[in-house]
Amino acid sequence: MELTHVLISPVVTEKSTGAQAERKYVFMVHLNANKIEVKKAVESAYGAKVQSVNIIHVLKKVRLAGRGREITKRHNGKKAVVTLAPKQSLDFNKIKV
Repeated sequence: MELTHVLISPVVTEKSTGAQAERKYVFMVHLNANKIEVKKAVESAYGAKVQSVNIIHVLKKVRLAGRGREITKRHNGKKAVVTLAPKQSLDFNKIKV
């Protein structure tokens, strides 16, 4: 898999923003990506040294909504929590080309 297709988007939530103080950054990644590919993609895209990568599988969600009780689905996904080496940081707006 090409490294440009591994990272889909950064996850910007209150919880993930709070984890940035501990040098942990969260990304949505491709379903077929593994830890090694995520590490290489972050290092090449942002130029930061990665210490570890943890992968979380996000399962699809079926729920009832509205008065018509329509079923809506959220798609499967995969999140990667990337821990950077000491004294490293990421800026989501600055991607190396």
